[in-house]
Amino acid sequence: MAKIIVIHGPNLNLLGLREREIYGTTRLEEINFALKEQASQSQIELEVFQSNHEGEIVEKIQWAAGKIDCIIINPAAFTHYSIAIRDAIASVNIPTIEVHLSNIYAREEFRWESVIAPVTVGQIAGFGPDSYYLALEAAKRLLEEQEK
Repeated sequence: MAKIIVIHGPNLNLLGLREREIYGTTRLEEINFALKEQASQSQIELEVFQSNHEGEIVEKIQWAAGKIDCIIINPAAFTHYSIAIRDAIASVNIPTIEVHLSNIYAREEFRWESVIAPVTVGQIAGFGPDSYYLALEAAKRLLEEQEK
């Protein structure tokens, strides 16, 4: 059974409450529930983790080495400057998919650069909560291809 972790970065615990015009009204708990349902239908063991702290995210990525088959991460604001998270992803050699609820390229210019993207297999952005569901499907297909 494939093991996938979804890591939610800072302020995502406030989904549904903060900047609804950008992030919508879906709460993080609803996204996590839907992801777990989707995973169980695909025989995927799914763990979810959220932190507002860069070091905790780094530690969770390091913890995943040898235990997790794929990482789905929404680094949120850390996308644009966290070399520590980028280096952790590069160090563990686990396929990683970067996710964003909003289209970061249609927002403020400082959001256009991701220091995370170069160490991921891909990025899905701009589809609201569906970005996560699409990433889980992509992870499933990626892992199936690796098994062949």
